[in-house]
Amino acid sequence: MASGNVFTHRHILGMEQLSREDISYILATADSFKEISTRTIKKVPTLRGHTVINLFFEPSTRTRLSFEVAAKRMSADTFNISSSTSSTTKGETLADTARNIAAMHPDIIIIRHSCAGTPLLLTRYVEAAVINAGDGAHEHPSQGLLDLMTVKEHRGTLGGLKIAIVGDIAHSRVARSDIIGFTRMGSAVHIYGPAPLIPKGIDLLGATVCASLEEAVRDADVVMTLRIQRERQNDPLLPSLREYACQFGISRRVLSLAKPDAIVMHPGPVNRGVELPPEVADGPQSVILDQVTNGVAVRMALLYLVMGTA
Repeated sequence: MASGNVFTHRHILGMEQLSREDISYILATADSFKEISTRTIKKVPTLRGHTVINLFFEPSTRTRLSFEVAAKRMSADTFNISSSTSSTTKGETLADTARNIAAMHPDIIIIRHSCAGTPLLLTRYVEAAVINAGDGAHEHPSQGLLDLMTVKEHRGTLGGLKIAIVGDIAHSRVARSDIIGFTRMGSAVHIYGPAPLIPKGIDLLGATVCASLEEAVRDADVVMTLRIQRERQNDPLLPSLREYACQFGISRRVLSLAKPDAIVMHPGPVNRGVELPPEVADGPQSVILDQVTNGVAVRMALLYLVMGTA
């Protein structure tokens, strides 16, 4: 845990491992790095001579680019490996891939994989620090942290807030990380979505399952929508995209139920006209691009902190 100015986590595998003190320390560190991205020369020598590998077995734009930008702004040598260019396409096991990467002596490996628990598995084969960039429907800790940072910036606190999360909760690693993070910092998380997409036991993480969209959003300080996964639309238990937009989309009318100064968030990518209409996604209450900006700062902080435990 973080104690005073000490951070002792070698790996970042999930929000679940982080205490309130850890989270506060990470966010304070991220805040100190944020101004680097506004400089004319956006580079500091903090990680010069260190090697960072992005090992992504699932598609990603924001997360992968954000980690790469973060590493390069700290002067690290950065390399990207995707599933299509790795030897796993030739039948190599993940364990063998890990062993071969480890033989090149990287300092940090950032991994995204469709199977929950893969980052933890990776730690058994490498000496490098491992950062989870999303594992199956388990967790996405850096996204959870950047969401916390964004809310704190706009609301001034992370305690005593009502956070509404609407959408595909069952398949969302972001939802899990956010529920854990916000409840740990003292806020109440209310969730709503199509019944087949609300997993049993989600309340055990601290979330309140709402019976209606109105109940979830009413008097909320933060309204977060999650991507409806179009690839699952063949499921007869799920509504069509048009039905989804009508029943679960955050229109201006629905948003008016939240507090007047409520902020609108989305981890991306946004299905415009489905989860959010353009007038809300691009409206004055939207902080979606602030989330992206804060993603670089948070990931710079994580790279810096795990290297400090080496």
